[in-house]
Amino acid sequence: FIIAHEQDPKKYLETTIDLSFASKKWLRTVMVRRKSKSWFIRQHLETCVFSYVAAELKTGDLCVAGSEQFADYREQLLSWEECEPKVAEYCQRLDLPMTAEGFVEHLRTRLTEVAANVDRTRPENRELIINERGEPSLKRLQAKAAPQGLAQLEEALREKIPERHLLDVLARIDHVTDFTRHFGPLSGNEPKTADAKVRQLLTIFAYGTHLGPHQMARHLRGALNADQIAHLNRRHFTAEKLEAAIRDITNRFHRFTLPRYWGDEKRVAADGTQYELAEENLLVERHIRYGGYGGITYHHVSDTYILLFSHFIACGVWEAIYILDGLIRNRSTIQPTTVHADTQGQNLPVFGLAYLLGIKLMPRIRNWKDLNFYRPSREAHYEHIDSLFGDNVVEWDLIQTHWQDLLRVVISIQEGKVLPSMLLRKLTTYSHKNRLYQAFHALGSVERTIFLLTFISDVKLREVIHRSTNKVEEVGLGS
Repeated sequence: FIIAHEQDPKKYLETTIDLSFASKKWLRTVMVRRKSKSWFIRQHLETCVFSYVAAELKTGDLCVAGSEQFADYREQLLSWEECEPKVAEYCQRLDLPMTAEGFVEHLRTRLTEVAANVDRTRPENRELIINERGEPSLKRLQAKAAPQGLAQLEEALREKIPERHLLDVLARIDHVTDFTRHFGPLSGNEPKTADAKVRQLLTIFAYGTHLGPHQMARHLRGALNADQIAHLNRRHFTAEKLEAAIRDITNRFHRFTLPRYWGDEKRVAADGTQYELAEENLLVERHIRYGGYGGITYHHVSDTYILLFSHFIACGVWEAIYILDGLIRNRSTIQPTTVHADTQGQNLPVFGLAYLLGIKLMPRIRNWKDLNFYRPSREAHYEHIDSLFGDNVVEWDLIQTHWQDLLRVVISIQEGKVLPSMLLRKLTTYSHKNRLYQAFHALGSVERTIFLLTFISDVKLREVIHRSTNKVEEVGLGS
């Protein structure tokens, strides 16, 4: 209808199509009464239709044949016939029941037991305060005093540890790991220059420090010119080769004993760092919070202080969409099972998907008290914490009905058919009609409620989360 009237000069069109998909506000905007008859305002109709098309494409309720970004995501998943033989092994590995009824009962039991335990121990929980209006709050974590002798230890370390130049560090790491073996001409042939390793290390330094080829060439005083450095970057390095080199370094780091005293290798923290970029760039957006134009590099940093994964995303993207990609795509010997993040690193579908992937999502959530707590049933009431829940009840029927769809998603992810971000981009708050979104929303309501209840009742867990989320900032990747 829109295409048929594309060249129509008339302002008003006859109401010959069904607009039942449109909201009442849109209908009031699009339709007008003239001469005792209803008409469409053509330009308003076009705006209405295309706004709904854009929203449906974004949520996956509408697809474009032959498209990559807007393809039918259901066709990218394994079929249930392909998934069914893998269900028993997958559920056994994650210690999950193998039937929809058993899975729901397992979740209901966990939520019921955690809520009952938090209610029972509430009188001893001096950190949690619930006022007369039923609003909860937590006392601030107390900073721990520095251990005696810390200043002397730091001074002794400064005296004993010599200063190293970054290029010397790169050369030493390459001597130990031989990571430069991954680099070379795109043809696969060996480099023809005798000093290929030195040239590759200088190129890594130039681009890794954002110095760039021209500034690097000035400092090298004729050893390499800017064109040679840029040529090496184009012809000897690819994203795949860099990832392989990083994996070698990470695996070697994992073999050391000292980092195990710094943190738990089973934990990782995720956070984004803004980089300013030239405004004439399709990837660039203005960041509302930080200001300026650029993009976000989303880092996953191990609790043992090493970067495991990075992903470049646009400023306007909700970071939680990519929080699970770093763990799924991580191929190093460090394999975390718990991920920490800030408020942007969570939402209900992410909690649900993380649980089914065997990942514990433990974010530091700003304004956590404004989030909904969900009861296991309408009959469930509590002596001390009842005001936290309101009227919210978990929709168990949705989880049970779509159990097969949930497993199709996670098994497809495990088999490498899709990435979590591909699904999570579709499962947004705009996806209210999408049954898969509703099922993950219901599952996430269980998992986030369990996490919040544990969070408010366990001060040690809050300390761990606070410490872990600070580490990704302390690493200083954006500085």
